[in-house]
Amino acid sequence: MSASRARGAASDPGHGGRRRAWVELLAGRVRRQQLGPEGEPKVGESAVRLLRRHLNLGDLVLEVDGPPRKQLCLSRLIDYDGPGAHTDLSSSLIGSALRDQAAQLGVPAAVLSSQVVASGLVQVCEADAGPPPKVLMTPDQRKKLSSLFEIAQNLLAQSMFSRLSFCQELWKVQNSLLLEAVWRLHVQNIVSLQELLESHADSQAVVAWLSRDLRLLCEQTEAPCQHADVARAMLSDFVQMLVLRAFQKNVDVRGTVEPEWMTQVAVAVLERMLASALEALAAGIQEGSAAHKAVSCWFSVFSGHMYRSIISTESPKRFFCHTLTQILTHKPVLKVSDAVQMQREWSFARTPPLLSGLYRRLFVILSPEELVDCLQEVLETREVNWQHVLSCVSTLVICLPDAQQLVNGWVSRLLAHAFESCDLDSMVLAFLVARQAALEGPAAFPSYAAWFQAAFGSARGFHSCSKKALVFLFKFLSDLVPFEAPRYLQVHVLHPPLVPSKYRALLTDYVALARTRLADLKVSIENMGLYEDLSSAGDVTEPHRQTSQDVEKAIMVFEHTGKIPAAVLEASIFRRSYYLSHFLPALLTPRVVSTRRRERGAGSAESGVPVGVSPKSCLPSQLPRVPDSRAVLIESLRRAEKIPPSLYATYRQACSTVREKPEDAASRREVEPSCAEEPLGLLTTALRELRASVTDPPQHDALSAQMAVISEQLRSALGLSEDDSDVEGAPVQLSVRAPELRPWEQRVVDLLLTSFCQNLMAASSVAPPDRQGPWAAHFVRTLCRRRLLPALLSRLCQLLRHQGPSLSASHVVGLAALAVHLGESRSALPEVHVGPPTPARGLPVPELFDILLPCRTQESSALCLKFCTAAISYSLCKFSSQSRDILYSCLSPGLIKKFQFIVFRWFSEARDPPSWEDPASSPWRPLCLPSADWRRAALCLWKQRTSRELLQREGLRLTYRDWLQLELEIQPEVDSLSDTERRDFHQWAIHQHFLPAPSATGGCDGDLEVACATLVDVLMDFCQSSRSYDRSENSDLVVGGCTGNRDIFSRLQEMAADLEQGPAPLGHAAPRGHFLFGVFCRRLQALARGWDVASRLQRQRELLMCKRILLGLPPSVLVGSPRLEQLAAPDCDDFFHLVNSELRNFSYDGALTHDITAHFFRGLLNACSRSRDPSLAADLTLTACQTQCPLLLTSALLWWPHLEPELHHRWRRCSQSPLPTELRRLQEAQHFAASVLSPLAAPPAPGPAWLCAAALHFVIRRAGKESIRQELGQLDSQGEELLVFLFFFSLMGLLSSHLTPQAIGSLKALDVCAEVLGCLQRKRISWLPLFQLTEADAGLGRTLLRLAPDHQVRLLPVAFYSLLSYFDKDALLQEDAFLHVAVNMYLKLVGLFVAGETGAVWTPAHGGELQAQGDPVSLITNARLFLLQSIPRCPKRSFSDVAELLGASADCDPEVRAALLSRQQAVLDPDLCQEPRLF
Repeated sequence: MSASRARGAASDPGHGGRRRAWVELLAGRVRRQQLGPEGEPKVGESAVRLLRRHLNLGDLVLEVDGPPRKQLCLSRLIDYDGPGAHTDLSSSLIGSALRDQAAQLGVPAAVLSSQVVASGLVQVCEADAGPPPKVLMTPDQRKKLSSLFEIAQNLLAQSMFSRLSFCQELWKVQNSLLLEAVWRLHVQNIVSLQELLESHADSQAVVAWLSRDLRLLCEQTEAPCQHADVARAMLSDFVQMLVLRAFQKNVDVRGTVEPEWMTQVAVAVLERMLASALEALAAGIQEGSAAHKAVSCWFSVFSGHMYRSIISTESPKRFFCHTLTQILTHKPVLKVSDAVQMQREWSFARTPPLLSGLYRRLFVILSPEELVDCLQEVLETREVNWQHVLSCVSTLVICLPDAQQLVNGWVSRLLAHAFESCDLDSMVLAFLVARQAALEGPAAFPSYAAWFQAAFGSARGFHSCSKKALVFLFKFLSDLVPFEAPRYLQVHVLHPPLVPSKYRALLTDYVALARTRLADLKVSIENMGLYEDLSSAGDVTEPHRQTSQDVEKAIMVFEHTGKIPAAVLEASIFRRSYYLSHFLPALLTPRVVSTRRRERGAGSAESGVPVGVSPKSCLPSQLPRVPDSRAVLIESLRRAEKIPPSLYATYRQACSTVREKPEDAASRREVEPSCAEEPLGLLTTALRELRASVTDPPQHDALSAQMAVISEQLRSALGLSEDDSDVEGAPVQLSVRAPELRPWEQRVVDLLLTSFCQNLMAASSVAPPDRQGPWAAHFVRTLCRRRLLPALLSRLCQLLRHQGPSLSASHVVGLAALAVHLGESRSALPEVHVGPPTPARGLPVPELFDILLPCRTQESSALCLKFCTAAISYSLCKFSSQSRDILYSCLSPGLIKKFQFIVFRWFSEARDPPSWEDPASSPWRPLCLPSADWRRAALCLWKQRTSRELLQREGLRLTYRDWLQLELEIQPEVDSLSDTERRDFHQWAIHQHFLPAPSATGGCDGDLEVACATLVDVLMDFCQSSRSYDRSENSDLVVGGCTGNRDIFSRLQEMAADLEQGPAPLGHAAPRGHFLFGVFCRRLQALARGWDVASRLQRQRELLMCKRILLGLPPSVLVGSPRLEQLAAPDCDDFFHLVNSELRNFSYDGALTHDITAHFFRGLLNACSRSRDPSLAADLTLTACQTQCPLLLTSALLWWPHLEPELHHRWRRCSQSPLPTELRRLQEAQHFAASVLSPLAAPPAPGPAWLCAAALHFVIRRAGKESIRQELGQLDSQGEELLVFLFFFSLMGLLSSHLTPQAIGSLKALDVCAEVLGCLQRKRISWLPLFQLTEADAGLGRTLLRLAPDHQVRLLPVAFYSLLSYFDKDALLQEDAFLHVAVNMYLKLVGLFVAGETGAVWTPAHGGELQAQGDPVSLITNARLFLLQSIPRCPKRSFSDVAELLGASADCDPEVRAALLSRQQAVLDPDLCQEPRLF
């Protein structure tokens, strides 16, 4: 009754004036009725039954917190027990409702739950449905889906959810599913992707649905949106799942073997995605389009980091290999003939970036060996897409340095298999792969010409095994002819396979066929250029253009070598058709004799007809007053009779004719304007329009179109072809000393440079460089055409190096900015080969400016400072917001170091510690003003924080070595600093700045010895570089004829004196030697050792510098001073080693030069004066010289007349005692030698004998007598050793006379040797041991070898057989050592002749004197005849070591060997060796 009243009260709107809420009624009910413990469950059950009757399951599972609605809100109904009970109560409520509903319907609760959740998922996905198709969800959808997934997870926990039923329900509405929802099911562990895909019965439908959604996902991933991270995560998970299921073996996630069905689906999806991407690439998708973004996104899945979660690396590797196979076999529609014709279009540079990027990603996982194996397997077993195969080969050899050898080996295996089994497929593949790899240049693979020659140009070629192989090769080449490019045909004709003479007809037939094809293509073999590149597969260059290039190249080679180029000489003999009809007419273009002085730095004019201009409308260029390289080359060819007299006469007559009528020529130019004037006007107009756009920021978007117009007009003005936009190619040849360019090219380049400078100044007046847009970079790229770049660099050389002081501030600023943008494009620019005065080596274009801006004079330093200040300021402002690496790559390190160098020299305030300024203060604005204050700008830049960070970067910081190199180039007479200022600056730089600085920052760590060693090293490098030999009329010499800053050598002398006078090292450790010899030793060891002229001259030049540095330093450097408390000899070991190992080989006639000899003895006496016993110290040193460095003693004997007075004077200053014993011994030897040549009887020879012999040899040489027979008679009473040693020195004198043009006559030296030899033979003294000396000999043998240069010891066989006519043959035959010595000398003589070393003996300077001695061939012939006559007469004891002689003569002279064998057998045969008894 009460319940019915309550219901009535609740439903009665008029009771109490308002209708009470259901909750209020319940609350009141609770207050009126107190329930016991057993009543609460009953009330709960009643409430649940009430809700079940009014429950909508579809709305229940989708209910989320939100604004109050009129419908039933579950959360409000169950919130009475607090927030924590919400989840449990709702789950139990939903579970209970689902069970009741399932019971009423008669279905399992799990199936019903799955259906309800699936229905809710579809409602969420369809909430934002509409075109275009989507795969990603909105934030609101994600929020609803999160609540739904919470309910599903709770149902799973209660075992009330069927995954299979859920998947089936989803597939029924698969078109409504969003891919993100499927992915979140997988991530939330509700239903995995694998389960969902496996639940569908139709695999094709699954593949189609997933592929479509993955493509949409790729498009939306690259689109700008806030959910890109979600899209990338989805793509990564899907790809990992597909790769793992498709390519990992023995995957068993649930304890069962993975079904084959799932593998097929995964593979099919991956293949379809890749196929659609490749088809889009083939269709030519536009960059930035949706298709392009989708392809780019899918290709990004091949990055290695995407598969880090996959533990095994085998799955990604199999996937990548499968992908590569699919790429190579995708739509194989092209035939082999198409590939032969089109393969140059498939090079790496022309491959779509997306495809080449995909290749590179595949190469990260797969090793080069695996890639080559995959390529080989696919090509052997499948039909392939030749474009993809060959572009893959190009990418392979470009991106993997190790691939070149593998590809080469693969091609070799293909050729071997092709010729072994006549397999045409292998042959085709080998040629295609080799040609494709060769397209990428010699850095990646040998050129096609080189490869073809290596494969077929020798007897070891693959084709040389049989006639069958030859027929197969030429049949293959003949079949290729209709499809071949002309370049390949030219290679085959000019470098044909090596064919035996009996099969020559095969080659002749092929050559005739190839020539016919070339004729059809209008390409002539005879008219090929001298320097035409056969390695390129491009189109054949037009004859007139190639001829012009050949002339320029020939002149450039002639400038560098001074000789007629070999290519020109070969063409004059073997290709006379091209040489006479094309090359010579282009070279002999008439030129007028110049009647006015040309502007400095403008360069001499080149050929008369610029490219693209009619010859009739142009005047011939002018001959320079001083013959230039072109004129000298023409004259050299005329003298070599390589120019027909009639053609040369026509050339001279044409020059004279034009010279006689200059007025007519001028009027003709006025009447007939050049046909190129119109393109030049159009170019000027286009440049003027560009300036308007540069100064108007809203028009920056139109810059690309305007630059395209300028590029087209520039090509028309210069007559360039389409392929001239490519800057890659041969290095640019540039002569710094005399840069040359054609007048028309100079007009065009000047117009472009002027426009660039004006545009920069105009743009800088509106905005700083970083807000000017990309116009400058586009402009510079337009200037970098292959044909225009050499002219541009030549003009920059003229302006900066030769006309720098005349440039205005705007010119300097503009050219500096141009240099910065050239550095920005350095990777795309060729190297520059710079001619004299710098070494001819390849330089990047940015480093060229370092050479063009020297710092030698005040004017050049000022220009360099302006240019460096402008370049650094512009780059810091232009790239302020970009990476520092970009900034550093745009600037030449040399220019940055020169900026620091000049600032240090000119501004004393820069030498103080830096005070940091505001980083925003930039010197760029002051530079753009009409009157730029360069001093203020340089100091502002110096103090700026950003620039200081730049200058402190490793590689850009000015080091001590850099400072020395730059300071050496300063010419003091035109320096901005006075002598006093310069000395003060040097003292600050060395002792205050670089000496205390750590070595890590380019300093010396406070070590004065290190500073001296570095200075010596840099000084020697500078003096041997071409920079020091640049012509300068007012420069003094530093060392040995090198111009430069002589004060630097003075600093070396001062520092060396500081080291010598400094404190002695602590402790009693032995001194480590003078640092100078360590520098010399290290530099000499770095040089190549050899007997060729180049190696000897290089070493001789290095030693000359070493000697001159030693002579410029105190003599104590050579001889270390002994300590006063020790009775020891001065330390001379380092100098002795230098003399024995190096100076000895450049000594003359057993003696050093006077200067170094006198310097040593000065040092010796100075060191002895500091000893406690000067005489003992001198005697110990000179005694050591006898065994360790005897060359110093013989040198003293040679120069004794000049040396003796100075020695006496110096000795009297340090001691009152007589000369030391060893010095008196030298004096006595000299007196003995003089007495021999006097009428008086000679006294006994003092010891040692070799010393007296040396003195006597020098006295005889100075006397210059016709005969010394009478003087030798006075030696009868002397010891035998004296004559033997005199003979040795005479032999050395004979060889010196042969080798040195200024030496005494070789005939006179030969007469002296002959007379000494005759004296020895009369006294029966054995002299043969002199020709058996070795380093292993103890005592005098080693001493004599240390007195002669190594190359003279090698030439002893020449001296031996030069005295052949003076031998006492009968006496010699009786000596046991004769046969061994004679055969050994003969074999060495032949070896010298074969090595070409005998040519140094028979020089043109001695041609007249050596007529009587004959040439090397005559000497060898006479020696051989002498041996063949002497061998049968030698006694049997002479053959004790004949086995050694037979072994040495095996490959030298068969007849001598036969004579030795015959005589040996006769000795061994008792009957033959028994001599007849005549008495």
